[in-house]
Parts: sequence; structure tokens; C-alpha cells
Amino acid sequence: MREFGVSERKACAVLGQHRSTQRKAPRGADDETALTADIVDLAKRYGRYGYRRIAALLRAAGWAVNRKRVERIWRCEGLKVPQRQPKRGRLWLANGSCGLRPEHANHVWAYEFVEDRTREGRKIRMLCVVDEYTREALAIRVARRLTSSDVIDVLADLFLKHGTPTHIRSDQGPEFVAEAVKGWVAGVGARTAYIEKASPWENGYVESFNGKLRDELLNGEVFNTLCEAQVLIEEWRRHYNRVRPHSSLGYRPPAPETLPMARSQSSLGAGAAAMAH
Repeated sequence: MREFGVSERKACAVLGQHRSTQRKAPRGADDETALTADIVDLAKRYGRYGYRRIAALLRAAGWAVNRKRVERIWRCEGLKVPQRQPKRGRLWLANGSCGLRPEHANHVWAYEFVEDRTREGRKIRMLCVVDEYTREALAIRVARRLTSSDVIDVLADLFLKHGTPTHIRSDQGPEFVAEAVKGWVAGVGARTAYIEKASPWENGYVESFNGKLRDELLNGEVFNTLCEAQVLIEEWRRHYNRVRPHSSLGYRPPAPETLPMARSQSSLGAGAAAMAH
């Protein structure tokens, strides 16, 4: 209209656009937010369904909505059906759910491997075990090679020290899904909680811990030998538990009582020995 000096009627006729679009500002429906949330939720639950099937499910659930509105929201949210999808096993836990949140200490432990190299380029592996509720780093086993037998050995030591957890979360690495490991874990009364393949975010607690380990130690340290790596990594683990403030814990360390208790016990022991002499 400005460029050619034509009327609104003429401009809309040329563009094939209804005149009401120039006079009425678009306004979302009052239920837009709730409908969008339901569409996204259904898209997550039924990854192979397009917006037409989702619209049918919405109508079956009581929504008075047509296909075009669902399509508009679908596209605005960037939803789409992937062209190819790898096969995945359904990994249900014993309580019938895929999700598992820690509710108390020793409820859910998580473990994962981290890799680095010594100065000469030889690989070292670290098995990190954390308590998801307390955020305490229970162990970091460092070796050139770690197998399913090493996994059992680490867990056995921790079970004797801390007790048996209800669940142990991990990915589906060969060391974790080995029949020996699964049988041993079940035999001591714990349950395995495997995340889905290629879904590291489902093991977020230990992945976050591994990121801190790499950022705060591994990226800035050159290990000359395996022994040096074992000493420095264990030293960092103790600092992480006893000193390092954690924002998720109100900027307190996960196990601040460990060091004072050890000191008080050593003091009592020294006093008793002096009295004996």
C-alpha cells in the first residue's frame, strides 16, 4: 500500500489475503499452553507418531481440537518424526518404571568409566562410583585396564564399608552388563538400573561428577606414571568429599564429618595409649 499507493482492498486482493488479517491482531487461545504441553508430552511418549495421530489422541482424551491447530503447534515446537530410529530394548525396573530418583543415602548409586593417559601416551581407566543422593564420591579405581571382575571388587569393598544400596545405575557397557556382575549384584540384594543406550543424560549424577573430575583435575594435570595418577586422583576425591563446596548441597561438602571424626578418633587413640604407658 505504501509502495504503490493502492488501497487495502486492492493489496489484499493481489496477495490473496483476507482483509481481516490486517485489522485483527492474532490472539492465542486461553488453553494454548495446556494444549502445547499435552502435544509435547504425547510426542515424547509416541516418538513414531506424527501430528495427525497426536491430534486423534488429543480428541480421544477430550480436547476439541482440529488437525490444523495441532499441526501449527507441532511445527512451532519443532517436533518431527525421525526418518530412521535404532532399535532399543525397553529397560523397565522392578517397580515398573523407567525413571528413578534418589530419595535417601544408599538408595541409588551410579558408576561410570573415565579415561585419560599418562605422559607416554598409555591409557588409564577410572571407575567412578557416586551416591546420587549425598553426591559423595564413594570410590575412584584407577588402573590400566578394568574388567567386570574389578567392578565386582570395587563394589564389594564399598558394600562392606557403606552397606548395600537399593539400586546401582549404569550404562550398558560390557563391564556392567556382564552376567557375573548382574548375578553378583542381585545376589547381595541390590538391583541394577541400566540407562538406555546412547542416553548419558539418564545417568546425570555420575556424568556431572565425571565432568568435574576432568575439568578440575585431569585437564590440568600430567600424570608421569600410573602410581602418580592413583595418588593424585585419590587425593582429589578426598578433597571433593570433605572440602569442596557443592551448590546442590547449599555449598557444603558431601561428607564433611569424615575428616573431623578421623581426627577425633586418632586423638582418643593417642590419649589412651599415653594413659596405658
